[in-house]
Amino acid sequence: MVEAIASEMERDENVFVLGEDVGPYGGIFSSTTGLIDRFGPERVMDTPISETAFIGAAIGAATEGMRPIVELMFVDFFGVCMDQIYNHMAKIHFESGGNVKVPMVLMTAVGGGYSDGAQHSQCLWGTFAHLPGMKVVVPSNPADAAGLMTAAIRDDNPVVFMFHKGVMGLPWMAKNPRSIGPVPDGDHVVEIGKAATPRRGSDVTVVTLSLSVHHALDVAEELAGEGVDVEVIDLRSIVPLDTEAILESVGRTGHLVIVDEDYQSFGLSGEIAARIAESDPTILKSPISRVAVPDVSIPYSRSLEYAALPTRARIKAAILEQVSK
Repeated sequence: MVEAIASEMERDENVFVLGEDVGPYGGIFSSTTGLIDRFGPERVMDTPISETAFIGAAIGAATEGMRPIVELMFVDFFGVCMDQIYNHMAKIHFESGGNVKVPMVLMTAVGGGYSDGAQHSQCLWGTFAHLPGMKVVVPSNPADAAGLMTAAIRDDNPVVFMFHKGVMGLPWMAKNPRSIGPVPDGDHVVEIGKAATPRRGSDVTVVTLSLSVHHALDVAEELAGEGVDVEVIDLRSIVPLDTEAILESVGRTGHLVIVDEDYQSFGLSGEIAARIAESDPTILKSPISRVAVPDVSIPYSRSLEYAALPTRARIKAAILEQVSK
């Protein structure tokens, strides 16, 4: 991800980075490590703790032809700057009749699993996806993080780039070999709105994203030894959503488990279910299963937190329930 940002900064002098601790500190999840040494403080700007101010500054720069990448340190902090994000960043193009573009990336860290409490552990991608005017991307691996970041920077629309701390920043994820990996050389771009299928299967489809892709793949490998063939779809992008990939997979397997580390009610899992119902509900051999965060604040207690998160155990139970129907 950092190299993708650096490459675009070298390619286009209008690309710059701003936010809290993005300079010498390199971002609290290493999202901007080394950039200030390569490009200096004029293009990698540490800001005061005022999300409304620095996101507003990025919006203004974008409308004037720059391509800012602005970091909201934790997505949970969106509340103090939502007016800038939704009433300005997302709406200016529409309100100007298409005459003003807002080519910017709002980069933010999401996710729990490390006991950081209710105000630092949410995903909330469903919140942003619900509001028109912004593209929303969520990578699950280094190659996609780089490719989606490149695509986001080059896009003339505002793009919300959400990276899970458990994939991109936390040391314990290094124990999972899927959390690291090669990034293709050269001009690597991942198309926004195109899902990936990291594992093919014939018995049941698991549609998920971000850290939950890793959990789903782990469960799929385990269940393969028990004779259950699981297909895993990594959405990568929520807006646009690759509905075609979902329908194609479920049309073959007939069974669907949606795994979402966002809240269950009124969110991504419900939207996917609705699109299947609107397109062709007859492709389902059984009712859809959802593994998501219940409608409670993320607990600080480790045991309670993991009871709320979409863990491997919950995913496995949902898959087994599906194939038994």
